[in-house]
Amino acid sequence: MPQLEIETMTLGPFGVGHLAGKTVMVPNVVTGDLIDVRMKSEHRDYSLAELERIVRPGPGRRQPPCPFLPRCGGCDWQQISYPAQLELKARLIAGELSRAAGTVVSPENLIAPAPAEFGYRSRIRLKVGVGGKLGFHELGSDRLVEIDRCLVAEEGIELDSARELAAALGRRCREIEVVRHGRRHVLVAHLDQAPVPREVARARRILESDPAPAGIVLRAARSRLVLGDPTTTVELEDGLLLEVEADAFSQVNHAQNRKLIALAMEMAGLARGTVMLDLFCGAGNFSLPAARRGADVLGVDTDPVAVAAAARNAARLGFSSARFVAMEAAEMARFLRRAGYRPQVAILDPPRSGARELIALLRELHPARVIYISCNVSTLARDLRSLLGGGYKLDRVRALDFFPNTHHVEIAARALD
Repeated sequence: MPQLEIETMTLGPFGVGHLAGKTVMVPNVVTGDLIDVRMKSEHRDYSLAELERIVRPGPGRRQPPCPFLPRCGGCDWQQISYPAQLELKARLIAGELSRAAGTVVSPENLIAPAPAEFGYRSRIRLKVGVGGKLGFHELGSDRLVEIDRCLVAEEGIELDSARELAAALGRRCREIEVVRHGRRHVLVAHLDQAPVPREVARARRILESDPAPAGIVLRAARSRLVLGDPTTTVELEDGLLLEVEADAFSQVNHAQNRKLIALAMEMAGLARGTVMLDLFCGAGNFSLPAARRGADVLGVDTDPVAVAAAARNAARLGFSSARFVAMEAAEMARFLRRAGYRPQVAILDPPRSGARELIALLRELHPARVIYISCNVSTLARDLRSLLGGGYKLDRVRALDFFPNTHHVEIAARALD
């Protein structure tokens, strides 16, 4: 059986070693592990293998606290001690962005640790199996690992109501989100097709008989049906509450999100009357704090539910300088370019796929400061390379550990024109 030493981690679920000069990638490992492996598949540039036996543990290895690991594919770094997770993330982010920017990004003090390593997620999204079983898929598989609790979920997130709803909806229900809202929660069921009357009736009976859920949302492609109250409340800053439907995007780690907002506002350097463009604005995570500071904000997002929530909150809070539009970011950027709109600050917080098609348009709008928020260092590096090639200079990078025990991290980068 081949023996392999893990040399480094990827910003993904795999550790990396070499056998006969070829890269071998293995999940559930730690830098410094000496392991026996079983080869799984061969590819042109690398091989995939499975951990069979730990011959000598690396210095950062620990026993994962979760009883569902290593089968569950949810927490892919839980076998790594938390200090080692932070060190690895900082080093990997710094290396990737240094190459993209052509300058040194230091890993020292790059990443802000999470206040809590466990119990930080305000929402979890679970796969649904036969008979209403709930869990997560195994890594690289569609096999369900059934769970009855999740260590990274906030205390108070329980699965009984979600399990009951999954069983009632049957096989057309693929995923259920449990979103915490005070002592109650909201369930969001993702269906293959728009719900039929019997499915709606079953969901309604659960809502009427179970005091735990405040509301249920049934979603399928463009279909959306709301039962009860789907509204949740998120405190963005002291005294600034965002009221948003559970099925609209919101950051899952509220404590770290407050730090991210403070960082973004600092990077933006806002003053009263500053013209700010917020692309991929969601329900106003950055737009509303910016409007609170007197900025003239235009928020853009494709999700009409999120945009409606942003506009509703701005009106409720009296932020008349904030406007919101439901539109593709690139389409709006083209329109704004033709209209001669010139933002002083642009904030963008795109999905994991990044904003490749937007960068050239953004350069033509000439904001003096661009703050790029990303949960994917690879697409951030790609897009920054394009932005910097257009004359911008990378000025500052800061990461926040939103997702302990996983390889994911949130990064804020500022570029100046």
